[in-house]
Amino acid sequence: MRLPPLPPFPPLTAGPREDRWGYDPDFATAAQPWLDFMYKRWWRVTTTGVDRLPRDGPALIVANHAGVVPWDASMMAAGIRRHEGPDYRHPRFLVLDWAFSLPWASVGIRRFGGVPASPHNALALLKEGHRVMVFPEGAKGVGKPFSRRYRLERFGRGGFIELAMKAGAPIVPCAVVGSEEIYPKIGELPLIARITGAPYFPITPTFPLLGPFGAIPLPSRWRIEFDEPMALDHLPSDTVEDRAKVFELAEEVRQRIQAKVFSNLVEREGAF
Repeated sequence: MRLPPLPPFPPLTAGPREDRWGYDPDFATAAQPWLDFMYKRWWRVTTTGVDRLPRDGPALIVANHAGVVPWDASMMAAGIRRHEGPDYRHPRFLVLDWAFSLPWASVGIRRFGGVPASPHNALALLKEGHRVMVFPEGAKGVGKPFSRRYRLERFGRGGFIELAMKAGAPIVPCAVVGSEEIYPKIGELPLIARITGAPYFPITPTFPLLGPFGAIPLPSRWRIEFDEPMALDHLPSDTVEDRAKVFELAEEVRQRIQAKVFSNLVEREGAF
């Protein structure tokens, strides 16, 4: 199958509709041809369960995180947009502070909806009525070795449960399959990571051996599934102070995502 030529990259200059978080809907629209190419042609993504997302109000989308370079948020957003059409509400996603120290990339991340990861930012976005994507595994998930693929790391202390309760937002678990194969991590160089301030510096079968060409992600086949929302508004208001209950709820979300990851692995017709 012959692939179409790549579209031009959108300009990084701020547009007149940029909001206080740096999101620029005109930039997001200009980036769609690139994302559609990656979504439809390169990774052949299948997305299900978008109709489970709340149509109005805030929602906290909680997903597994992997792939060395985290493409998952952009492919999740592309899947939502393709299914919702004109009613599409662009989600915001939390990003490690380190990513915002990268020239060029940091501007594109912010223009597309990325926000520095912090409880304050997440809560403010939810209270403004946004859909917010969070990845509780953090750098531990996205940088784990290929030998641990599709086994979710711990979800920390369950801070996302507290956020959802304070904002009155439902939690939507989301499973992503396919991102683990785009850059199979077989090792890392900790000295270079310390020098650059990065959480890790990966070694993959193609990087750094092939130089810049090693940064091209492998064309794995993806599946993304949004699960049934998990409402928390029925819980007593003081539940947010109960550390054991918060951890229990966080673990329930993690187990739901892990189960969906396994089921989608079974349904996927091969990694490539």
